[in-house]
Amino acid sequence: MSKKIFFFDLDGTLLNKQKEITPGTMEALKKFTEAGNHFCINTGRAIDSAKAVYEGLGLDFKGSFLCGSNGTEIYSVDEGRYVFKTGIPLEMVEPILDLADEYGIHCHTYNETHIVSRHDGECMDYYRRVIKTPLIVTDDVMSELQAPPSKMIAIELHDHDKQERFRKALYEMTEGKLTLLYSNPYYMEIFPAEAGKGSAVKRLADILEIPLENTYAAGDEQNDISMIEAAGCGIAMINGTELVKKSANVVTSEDNNNDGLAPFILQAIG
Repeated sequence: MSKKIFFFDLDGTLLNKQKEITPGTMEALKKFTEAGNHFCINTGRAIDSAKAVYEGLGLDFKGSFLCGSNGTEIYSVDEGRYVFKTGIPLEMVEPILDLADEYGIHCHTYNETHIVSRHDGECMDYYRRVIKTPLIVTDDVMSELQAPPSKMIAIELHDHDKQERFRKALYEMTEGKLTLLYSNPYYMEIFPAEAGKGSAVKRLADILEIPLENTYAAGDEQNDISMIEAAGCGIAMINGTELVKKSANVVTSEDNNNDGLAPFILQAIG
């Protein structure tokens, strides 16, 4: 039997509102991976945060991978190494931060171990309720970056129109070289155009020599659409947005709090 791989978004998909995997879903995952298939978290979070979630949930599935920062990083849990990594060109980082300051939008980036930001405050406090990555606040962000960052994120909690004005200005400034999309109503993800969750599906399937028809992907938000469309079977959560549901092959009958994915995981075993 050919091996298969299942890609999961975290919040609103694999995790319930308590940030846990429900018992029925956990049991289905164990059966799926014990049959020799691959488990992959495919998230907008950076790899260190995805690793913290993987370990914090007590997951130990052989053949696990983590795709982080919307497909800019692919990490093999078994091997403890990156199998793919790209990032925003360093020369773009400071102009992006300058533009965000001009528009009054919070924007930060990351190095291998920390969130790196010019500013602290309400937006950062909101972001770090869930993301526990340590924070460096500095006027000289570039001094903390030894390599192109996997992504940047712009946050606006109160005025989406202002965020949209910033998005359009940033798209023009970077001449379409970056992907700019919302992972929720407040967060705009900024990452290289050659990345994306859908690119990660195709790239990792190719690395593992798994045909695309043996790939599955589940999500609930706009930044999940590319992976849902790229996979052989794209699954939208019933609690997901309407755009996500329209892009999927199937929609779950139950939400992320009620083992919505468990039947699909079991069906994928074949």
